[in-house]
Amino acid sequence: MANNTNFYKNLKFHNIALRELLKSENLFNSVPNNWTVVVTDIVNSTSVIRKGKHNDVNLVATGSIITVLNKIKTIDSNITIPYFFGGDGATFLVPDEILSSVFLALENYAKHVKNNFNFTLRVGKIAVSEVYKSEATIRIAKLKLNPFLVTPVVIGNGLKYAEKFIKDNFNTSLEVSYKNVPIDLEGMECRWDEIEPISEDKKVICLLVMCKNETKQAEIFTKIMDEIDYIFGELSERAPITTVKLKLNTSLAKIKHEMYARLGKLDRKYLIKNWLITNFGKLYFKYFKAGKEYLFKVSQLSDTIMLDGSINTVFSGNENQINKLKLLLDSLESDREIIYGIHATYASIMSCYIEDREEKHIHFVDGTEGGYTSAAGELKRKLNAHTAYFWK
Repeated sequence: MANNTNFYKNLKFHNIALRELLKSENLFNSVPNNWTVVVTDIVNSTSVIRKGKHNDVNLVATGSIITVLNKIKTIDSNITIPYFFGGDGATFLVPDEILSSVFLALENYAKHVKNNFNFTLRVGKIAVSEVYKSEATIRIAKLKLNPFLVTPVVIGNGLKYAEKFIKDNFNTSLEVSYKNVPIDLEGMECRWDEIEPISEDKKVICLLVMCKNETKQAEIFTKIMDEIDYIFGELSERAPITTVKLKLNTSLAKIKHEMYARLGKLDRKYLIKNWLITNFGKLYFKYFKAGKEYLFKVSQLSDTIMLDGSINTVFSGNENQINKLKLLLDSLESDREIIYGIHATYASIMSCYIEDREEKHIHFVDGTEGGYTSAAGELKRKLNAHTAYFWK
């Protein structure tokens, strides 16, 4: 089979509205057979969140993405892959050429997570060729959401099939070493306070929508996203992350938490250096032009909408707007077109991957009180009640 390691990198991005992309199936390409779906997720994340550890869950999920991206940089910095943040984990599409190195890095990261958080991070994989045998598809395109952010968009049920297969076949009794494991979380930061919506009447909404029928997926997702645009405003208007509400948490406890998540040990030099940098950051963002520009880019480079064969999006709105959206969602659900989960909460949380502060940084957004995980819990309950809807 031809070498297609740069399949994703070579895809052209489309600078059009999401609805226009979804209407143009010719702009989507099937992921090559010799790529692999890799999934990470925290086992029993719902119970972890009930203990008030939603920030830890978000950070561990972000760490799995950082682990993969940092590992790829050491292999070949020209390789790019699509990935999808899921609140309590992540999904990756990986070419076979780098699969073994990426998977080993994630297994090592899972040991780090067990040592430092006492979470079990599930890490699994399934070949795209095996997914296709199930008759599910994975078709992908690149969408330029704003001048700074290009994101992958997937239609087809292949990633959902892969996630379920991996979760159903994961061995939770895997032995985990409690020795220090070499990992690379360079660039991981979590120094923002919880981020409240722009006005007091608004909440942060995490929405997940699944559509089984692949032939109608693009049409139904377009209808839902159009309704969200109409009710809540365009992406920039309904964004849960705004520069006005971004505030650094300069406490030593916050930096210490990041330090253990990233290094797995006490490092006084790291602690003092980053505490000083963070305190200076408050002045930098307030008084320096470059600081204000960085804050603006944070709002633009926040990962708040993701299509991986389902809709995963976080945005802000008031109770009246939420109820209007539910009218459409409930109607589609009663017609067995979709199954959805929704969670409304008081603020967002955000973990970050900072390669450099000029251009290369990405920010992973979730809601408090479980966010995506709580929405996924509602969706899962509905799936269990309608087992014929998706795979048994």
